[in-house]
Amino acid sequence: MEDNKKLNIVMFPWLAFGHIIPFLDLSKHLATKGHHIFFVSTPRNLERLPKIPERLATLITLVPLLLPRVDNLPPGAEATSDVGFEIGTNLLKKAFDGLQQPMTEFLLQSSCCLDWIIYDFCCYWIPPIADKLGICKVYFNITAARTLSAFPTKLMEAGSGTWTDPCCPPPWIPFPKSSVYFLQHESRNITHTARNITSSGVSDGFRVKCSVSGCDLIVVRSWRELEAEYLQLAEVLNEKTVLPLGLLPPSLEDQGLGDDDDSWKLINSWLNKQRKGSVVYVAFGSEFEPNQDQLMELALGLEQSGLPFFWAFRRSEVSILKLPEGFEERTRGQGMVWTSWAPQLRILSHESVGGFLTHCGWSSIIEALQFGKPLVMLPLAIDHGLIARFMSQDKKVGIEIPRNTEDGSLTRSSVAESLTLVLQDETGKMFKDEAEKLSIIFADKSMNGQYVDEFSEYLCNHKPKIRQQSDNLVE
Repeated sequence: MEDNKKLNIVMFPWLAFGHIIPFLDLSKHLATKGHHIFFVSTPRNLERLPKIPERLATLITLVPLLLPRVDNLPPGAEATSDVGFEIGTNLLKKAFDGLQQPMTEFLLQSSCCLDWIIYDFCCYWIPPIADKLGICKVYFNITAARTLSAFPTKLMEAGSGTWTDPCCPPPWIPFPKSSVYFLQHESRNITHTARNITSSGVSDGFRVKCSVSGCDLIVVRSWRELEAEYLQLAEVLNEKTVLPLGLLPPSLEDQGLGDDDDSWKLINSWLNKQRKGSVVYVAFGSEFEPNQDQLMELALGLEQSGLPFFWAFRRSEVSILKLPEGFEERTRGQGMVWTSWAPQLRILSHESVGGFLTHCGWSSIIEALQFGKPLVMLPLAIDHGLIARFMSQDKKVGIEIPRNTEDGSLTRSSVAESLTLVLQDETGKMFKDEAEKLSIIFADKSMNGQYVDEFSEYLCNHKPKIRQQSDNLVE
């Protein structure tokens, strides 16, 4: 790459590994283009990152910022996986806002050579700082374009950017039969989350509004081939250029796990004993957990289904969730409950896995569909319901577990019936076939690479004017 097209880019994700990993994946893609990446997070989070490939190590600089202490935040807690989603996450946002001064100092010290900063939803205070330093700004929406369209920032003044009519798309979505809608319990929870002033002193709605309205460019983890109409709508609603990045599908090599790893040996040995396409893989990501009642019905539904299962049951350090009494003993011959970190990509790629019971985080959906695995969906928070409806109604790669729409409760029977429908019933073949068709797109590294190329070219063509006149300052 020509020297005048080598950029210095800061990455600043929210303190959740569901956000940190997509930011890291994008960092690696941009580093392969010759750009230098400054990846900013807290020391413990940086220590827990997958190893940077040796060929990119000189182009990705890890920048640790000490997380300020906050009352009632557990010592050493630096990510949502350390604290759980509810109260702990609010405390973490308060601590995150305490990074404003050290982040400003880092940007100030480096501003002579920085071109762009790519930041997350939580970073509402970044745009004014970057503007003063002449650094261009990208808001990275780590999920699909329909999520961005569901929460248009120009309608979020005074909390008006949410809608409360359950099972109906919002009035600003013009498409007939749109699957962009919340169920009643979801609508209530998302409205509370968007408007609630937390211990950090601001609401999540305010964070998103300022982060999006203050950027120069929005990028989303999506394809035009997947949701072109929502990409266009997001531009209109947010009055910003919106570029798709591709899906940034991770590879098995990115997981940094060798075949000689002891934990993988044990998991692989168990999976190898199961019939092809028979196993339900169960996982809800690193940030979200079902409540205790939901957990009980999930576990008993798994047991009732009789299907072999592998459950990545890794809880946050402060979680008090418990499986039903005697569950592990009763199901010992049926499934495996795994309580430490699980190599999700390797598990999903195994031929014995026939379906994925998921909370519908976008990263988990991408990982499953690149291997053509059909989905059994239990959305838990934020945009998960939108993604579940996208995958079940539009793409037909699985089903959403039926629930009480008012309170979100479910029954063990609905869990068992949904699992049986996807993995054993004749209808399940349709879900499998559609998932395999979609895997051609989700796993297409060449097409994903073209989207990153387009993004890289945009950054080069729109870098700060001051920097364009001062390229001699770049090392």
